[in-house]
Amino acid sequence: MSQKNETAVLILSLLITIGLAGAGIWWLTSRGGINVGGLSPQNPTFPKPPTNSSQSDQAIEQRLSAGQKVLIPEQATTTKQAAVQAIASGNYNAAISDLQASLKTNRNDPEALIYLNNARIGDRKSYTIAAAVPIGGDINAALEILRGVAQAQNEINQRGGVSGTPLKVLIAKDDNNQEMAAQIATALANNSEIIGVIGHFGSDTTLAASKIYQQKQLVAISPTSTSVQLSGSAKNTFRTVPSDRFAANALSRYMVGKLQKQKAAVFFNSASSYSKSLKDEFTTAVYGDGGQIVSEFDFAKGNFNAADSVKSAIAQGAEVILLASDSTTIDQALQVVQVNAKRLPLLAGDGAYTAKTLQIGGAGATDMVLAVPWHILADPQSNFPQTSKQLWNAEVSWRTALAYDATIALIAGLERNPTRTGIQQALSASDFSAKGASGPIRFLPSGDRNRAVQLVTVKPGNRTSYGYEFVPIN
Repeated sequence: MSQKNETAVLILSLLITIGLAGAGIWWLTSRGGINVGGLSPQNPTFPKPPTNSSQSDQAIEQRLSAGQKVLIPEQATTTKQAAVQAIASGNYNAAISDLQASLKTNRNDPEALIYLNNARIGDRKSYTIAAAVPIGGDINAALEILRGVAQAQNEINQRGGVSGTPLKVLIAKDDNNQEMAAQIATALANNSEIIGVIGHFGSDTTLAASKIYQQKQLVAISPTSTSVQLSGSAKNTFRTVPSDRFAANALSRYMVGKLQKQKAAVFFNSASSYSKSLKDEFTTAVYGDGGQIVSEFDFAKGNFNAADSVKSAIAQGAEVILLASDSTTIDQALQVVQVNAKRLPLLAGDGAYTAKTLQIGGAGATDMVLAVPWHILADPQSNFPQTSKQLWNAEVSWRTALAYDATIALIAGLERNPTRTGIQQALSASDFSAKGASGPIRFLPSGDRNRAVQLVTVKPGNRTSYGYEFVPIN
């Protein structure tokens, strides 16, 4: 090789080396924080997706939206689709008009109302919170939770915001999956624009996410996670729903005191923290009240058979059945309801408070008693049932009320000190209190809410389209 050619090769090698080094520095600096939901410091509202994201980051990006994409396709009207395109291009006035039109078509769409309030903010300064919901795992529960968040956001922004600063909501879709919840939590925790989280849905997903939020001092308030494992698990994790201990004690007292029964069979899901928690707490409560558990049946076992299990429970002397089902095992629980055919009285936790119980359980579920955190008919003095019905054109569930309370609590924390650590300190303060849908919101040092549960029962009625409804027990 000639000296001229050797020199050319050396220069080319040097240029390649410099280029690779520069690319490496750029990659490292760009990875200093995960840019999620497009919430960059330059445009904290509706920026373009980052071009330097890894495939994993891009997958998470598709699960986050403050209005740039529809996460609930089942409620995607043509005007809503047009609105998200307008938001993505920064045309907020068009988005506002389209979302208002969409809500006239479907008033019961919380995603549209959240995006409408976000679009009204546009690029102005705002406080951003996230709502982590199980859209891909339990769409009905996700909608119920989002209605509570949307109503609280709508009310605070109509009043001028949090001390004059409007509230923006980022929706996160975690499918009620522990691994996905952890990834979502990492993305939210690493984004400094997010100063609080409403979520997650299931106890397992909340437990998985809470460890990550703790590391970044990000407060999360779950409206629906009831497992006793969450009590004191992380100082940044709170909940507006009472723990399973309250539900178990109420159900045990009803069984022993009201029904005058001593022996129970428990059906549960060993793969669910919530289900195991309710089973364990109910067992403790029953023995404390002088009763006993004569048998346990695990929905998670591959050979589970509802008919055989009920037959076995009766043979072992069971006088009552407790259904500690979670959202993934409600179908198995309803099989038990059907084959039981009202032979034994039925008790259940809030996991059975679903339309399916009324629709499929039907006559077989009549007189089943459930322990739930709140019921719309239980507090006639509250304004929330009326205001929520006016907003959504429908009655709301306890999940909506408790999600509303979680958002109200987060707003109250923001008003005291709008920083991550400030919110945590505010919620933990002994004098903290906020007025929620279900009464005063206060937290114990464990992060739990000190509030009694409501017992309801299934009765024939016309408040639903199924011919049956949940009615409070006074």
